Amino acid sequence: MIWLIFGILTAFFEAVKDVFGKQNLKKNDEYVVAWSLAFFSAVFLTPLVFFAGIPPLNLQFWMALSVGGSLNAITAILYIKAIKLSDLSLTVPLVALTPLFMLLTSPLIVGEYPNLFDCMGIFLIVTGSYLLNIKEKSQGYLAPFKALLRQPGPKLMLIVAFLWSITANFDKIGVQNSSPIVWLFALFTSMSVILLPILLYKTPNPARKIGRDLPMLATMGFFNALGVIFQMQALTMTLVVQVIALKRTSVLMGVLFGHFIFKEKDIQQRLLGAAIMIGGVFLIIL
Repeated sequence: MIWLIFGILTAFFEAVKDVFGKQNLKKNDEYVVAWSLAFFSAVFLTPLVFFAGIPPLNLQFWMALSVGGSLNAITAILYIKAIKLSDLSLTVPLVALTPLFMLLTSPLIVGEYPNLFDCMGIFLIVTGSYLLNIKEKSQGYLAPFKALLRQPGPKLMLIVAFLWSITANFDKIGVQNSSPIVWLFALFTSMSVILLPILLYKTPNPARKIGRDLPMLATMGFFNALGVIFQMQALTMTLVVQVIALKRTSVLMGVLFGHFIFKEKDIQQRLLGAAIMIGGVFLIIL
């Protein structure tokens, strides 16, 4: 059950990374933060690549990298923008929908199929997402879902959750055809290359802004690198959907961080909704 420990560590460092991402957005736009996340993650992974060595890389690796790098570059911007526009405790829980989408994408991409527990988990995940905005219920039974779709942050995070259900499968293909460290280094390097022209086009004088907030931006990348290292190691030990499901326990941590660090409101309903979503995640793990 080492993969279980790795999955929990992945979730913790994911939540800590989100806190630093939200803090960095107080002074910088989403393009600076997204590029810095990818670039500094690659920087911290570089020594490990030299230590682990680079195995022979085949066509499947390069195909996975081209798809995974492109989609992850897009999701990086959308993710950072989502936590910028709305509360951390409202947006972050929606990434728990990734395992739900993966029940559709995993059979198509890597040939992994759901079972009864997966279907029960889906029901709890959808129920929990409903409860995130239960205060809107007075306007109708579908109002909590409509409220999520009306707000820009949750709307973007739903797109992220879907795209991650695709990229997680390409992560497994990339890891299987290289190694966890090499795949991560290649992925974040490609993301930083793809995001660089977007950063230069969208942000005036980005070098000055990155230099000004270098410690905070680099720390964010450090925690992200730690999280994904544990994630990729876990992917070599069990099913993709199990690793991603356990990773989504970060949503509970995100709700708590949002309340205690950023003083976000409606903590009770969001914590209840996030907890039920996590219950669904654990059913999928079973």
